[in-house]
Amino acid sequence: MKNTELEQIAQQFIAAANRFDTEAVLALFADDAVIDDVSVGDKFEHTAGIKDYFLTFFVGYHTSTKLLSLEPTAPYKILATVDFTGDFGRETGGLDLRVNDAGLIAHIDAYLD
Repeated sequence: MKNTELEQIAQQFIAAANRFDTEAVLALFADDAVIDDVSVGDKFEHTAGIKDYFLTFFVGYHTSTKLLSLEPTAPYKILATVDFTGDFGRETGGLDLRVNDAGLIAHIDAYLD
């Protein structure tokens, strides 16, 4: 997968999240995707888990995500360094995305600095 394709997927995720567009966010993920967020100490699996994560931590906290940088780290992986703001205040962190052959997000390791 080309780096530009990975960058586009990461940018689409952040844009959809900032619109609080649940359907657009879910459309970017594989059915068996996982978000492992060490900052909340939990993994969110499959479409239902991804939806719960998004509704809780993005919609629920009115989170706005500003993309600071994108760094491809492997053929199907890209690290998005981000600035989160919302009801919780402000935090910086990262979203380490892995994409499958179909161009869908298969895994995100999420963390706060």
